[in-house]
Amino acid sequence: MPYPQLAVTVDVAIFRLIGRALHVALIHRDTPPFSGALSLPGGFVRGQEDTTLEDAARRVLTDKTGVSTPYLEQVASFGDATRDPRGWSVSIAYMALVRPETEVAEITPRGGDLIWHSVDEEALPAPLAFDHDRILGAAIRRLRDKVEYSSLPAHLLPEHFTLPELQAIYENLIGRSLDKSAFRKRMAEADFVEPVEGVKRAASHRPPQVYRLKDEARPVLFNRSL
Repeated sequence: MPYPQLAVTVDVAIFRLIGRALHVALIHRDTPPFSGALSLPGGFVRGQEDTTLEDAARRVLTDKTGVSTPYLEQVASFGDATRDPRGWSVSIAYMALVRPETEVAEITPRGGDLIWHSVDEEALPAPLAFDHDRILGAAIRRLRDKVEYSSLPAHLLPEHFTLPELQAIYENLIGRSLDKSAFRKRMAEADFVEPVEGVKRAASHRPPQVYRLKDEARPVLFNRSL
């Protein structure tokens, strides 16, 4: 008895900061189905080429946008008989975080024009192709939920950053101010950043110490929320 055909795809919500606002990458599809609609970058899993789902997600990132990021996280799976008019399909959704110094011009979309859309606005462009509205919503919730108890926001910062810049990105994503001394104590307890020796920021008074992540690929979970 032949196995039934089932399409397996990976779709990636790519987040970065533009100014102080969180943005996501969306692509104008230039092929059917949903030609002309906006979608997340995605593609089919290639059984002969992709060893793992993460391999597939990283390949799709490169193929569709040219993006290479150290941080990639699986968000959830989505599947049913109606999300794709071509038939039953399953999507494994990921989120990727890229640094602000990754210039828009450096990201070269393949298969449609790429735009960066703010996720801080009241509404994103809708409807997105397939069920990408649901996928994007899940990725945004995952990112915002983890802000309170992980080092995840630091993965949106430049390679080198100061502690005030680190606190600012937490406050930006949480939406409230944090006590400076309590924040720095929590960061020291979490132990996920290290000073960059010999590097200081130019300043009119005492130059601030510059830091970097100890591990760019994995976030650290705190023992309690901020």
